[in-house]
Amino acid sequence: MKEILTDLLAVIGVILNGLPQGLLALTFGFASIPTAMAFFVGAAGNAFTQNVAPISFQAETITYAGTAGKDRSERCTMIFLGGVLMALIGIFGLLTKIVDFIGSDIANGMMAGVGIMLSKVAIDMVKKEKISGGVSLVAALVTYYVTRNSANTLVYTIVISVVASCIVSAFVEKDKENIVVVDDKFIRQKFTFNTKILMGALGMVCLNIGSNISFGSITASMAPDAHYNVDQLTVISSLADMGSSFFGGAPVESIISATANAPHAVWAGVAMMILMGIILLTGILPKISKYVPTSSIAGFLFVLGVFKTVALDAPAALASAPAVGGVTMVVTAITNPFFGMIAGIVARLLGL
Repeated sequence: MKEILTDLLAVIGVILNGLPQGLLALTFGFASIPTAMAFFVGAAGNAFTQNVAPISFQAETITYAGTAGKDRSERCTMIFLGGVLMALIGIFGLLTKIVDFIGSDIANGMMAGVGIMLSKVAIDMVKKEKISGGVSLVAALVTYYVTRNSANTLVYTIVISVVASCIVSAFVEKDKENIVVVDDKFIRQKFTFNTKILMGALGMVCLNIGSNISFGSITASMAPDAHYNVDQLTVISSLADMGSSFFGGAPVESIISATANAPHAVWAGVAMMILMGIILLTGILPKISKYVPTSSIAGFLFVLGVFKTVALDAPAALASAPAVGGVTMVVTAITNPFFGMIAGIVARLLGL
C-alpha cells in the first residue's frame, strides 16, 4: 500500500510539473485538446516497450517551436517534419550509436550542463514571479533537506514545492485571468513548406537529439534496474509529436521525470501520461491557468539541477578527460545539449 501511495505521489508531482509548461504551450497558440493524443501515444508506447522514461511538456522545445514559427500552422509543420526525421533516427538505432560513440565523459558533461541550465531557469522563474517562485524554492530546499536520505526524495520535493506555491499564489495573485485558446479541437492543420520551416524542423531535431540523450539518461539513472532504450524513447516521442501537431497540438518530448524514482517506475510513468491526456482531452488545462503559476516548478528544477544532476555528473565528466567534459558541460549550459555534444567531440579530436 505504501508503494502505491508513493507511485501516486510521483504521478501527481510530475503532472503538477507539466501543467505550467502546458500553459506555456497555450501562450504560443498551440491547441490543448489535440495534445492529448501525444500523451496517449506515449502511454501506449511505454506500456508496450516497458521503457522507464516518459514524455510530457518540455519548456525548451515548446519555447523553440513557439518562437521559430509565426503562427500555429508554421509551428506545427516544423514539429511534424522534425518528428518524421527523429522517428527515422530512432528506427535505425542511430541515437544508441551516438551514445556509444560519444563516451561517458561527453554524456556526463551534457547532463551536468543540463543541470546548470535547469538551475538557471529556476532562478529566472523566481526573479520573474518572486512570491510563487520563492515559496516553491524554499519549500523544495526544505523538503529535500528533510527527505534527502529517502529513495523518494524527488517525489516529495516536487509535490510539496508545487502545491505550496499554488496555494500561496491562490491567495496572493488573485488578478490572473484564464488563457483563451482559439480553435481548441481536432482540426487538421494546413502545413506550410519553405526554407524557414525546414530550418526550424532541423533545429527541432538538433534540440531533441540532445534532450533525448540527456533527459532520458537522467530519468533512467533514477531507476537503474528498469528498462531504458533511447531509440525507443525517440520513436515514441516522435510519433506523439506527429499525432499532436497534425491537429494543432503542442510538442511533447522526453523529460526528467520523478516517476522513475517511484517503486513501480514504468507504470507510474504510463499512469502519468494517461491522466495528463485525460486532463487535456476534457479541456481543463486552460481553465486552471488562473491557479497554477509557471514558477511553481522552480524549486524542483533547482533541486534537480544542483543536487541530483550537477553534483553527480560534473565530477564524472571531469574525471578522465577534464577538458572534453568541461567544454561539453559549459557549451551545453549556454546553448543546448546537441551543441554541447558537438563541442565535446571537437575537443576530443583536438586532443584536449
